[in-house]
Amino acid sequence: MTRMTLANAPEPATIDDAHTVGRTLASAFGDDPMMRWFFPDDASREAALGRYFTTLFTRQYGPHGVCERTASAAAFWVAPEGADKAVPDEATVQELAEILGDRAPVFREAVTAAAGHGPAEPHWYLAVIGADPAARGLGHGSALLRSGLAKADAAGLPVYLESSKPDNLPVYEHFGFTVRGEFALPGGGPVLWAMKRDPRQV
Repeated sequence: MTRMTLANAPEPATIDDAHTVGRTLASAFGDDPMMRWFFPDDASREAALGRYFTTLFTRQYGPHGVCERTASAAAFWVAPEGADKAVPDEATVQELAEILGDRAPVFREAVTAAAGHGPAEPHWYLAVIGADPAARGLGHGSALLRSGLAKADAAGLPVYLESSKPDNLPVYEHFGFTVRGEFALPGGGPVLWAMKRDPRQV
């Protein structure tokens, strides 16, 4: 079991942390199949991902979600009461489209496809979680997972996520998630695994 340290203790992520969070997640998702599908150019991917995650944080999940960070990781969660507001508004969609360029239609199709697989019941949604590869194995991601899951458990609610990285499935299963389905993104995109975790007694 990884020990909690000051470096990997979760704390709220504020707008002042936006660029740090964006850079951390850009590093974390550099090898993610879905992000590589959205951003296929190796040379520009990291910079584009930094802008992408910074925009999601400042315009969507920061104002309407529950965002936490450690020194080397970040997570964006959405509670049921924030689900409607966490949907990107038109200005956010336009900003993301500019970042994605000619991949914007692929992104829109993927978001629409994924939205059809979420639970109908009230739940917490783990939208994004990632740790800088240089800090993997030091407990940053696990600390953020435990923090968010504790909030969902306190509310007596399940948690839902999608993952496009097969290597992550055993990690989520370790924390009580089970695969509830899998589906390929439209247009020859990667497979996403839909995972759900039922609440635990606190």
